[in-house]
Amino acid sequence: MSDDNCIFCRIARGELPSSKVYEDDAMLAFHDLHPVAPVHFMVIPKAHIASFAEVGPEHAEIFGRIMSQIPEMARAQGLTDGWRTIINTGRVGRQDVYHIHIHVIGGPHPLGPMILR
Repeated sequence: MSDDNCIFCRIARGELPSSKVYEDDAMLAFHDLHPVAPVHFMVIPKAHIASFAEVGPEHAEIFGRIMSQIPEMARAQGLTDGWRTIINTGRVGRQDVYHIHIHVIGGPHPLGPMILR
């Protein structure tokens, strides 16, 4: 299922352009338009799931596939010495687009702290 107004659903349907990293029948990975590191891409399920807070047992297969594919995608993008994965959830978690997405971030130099104190 998709949401006609969701920007990530529109990208997944091919209605909006993206710089693809990976795609299969159930997921899409594409470069972030506003990267925070030399490598910054996002992985989404093609089915609309608004937030990590809405993930349940019925989503185990797709998220298992996504999480097991991320290392291959990261290596293909040159991330051979580590990377960070981030899922922002809800208002407090600073989720900007309400279609669950996993940020994969890295580069040749160590990343800064996860959260500034």
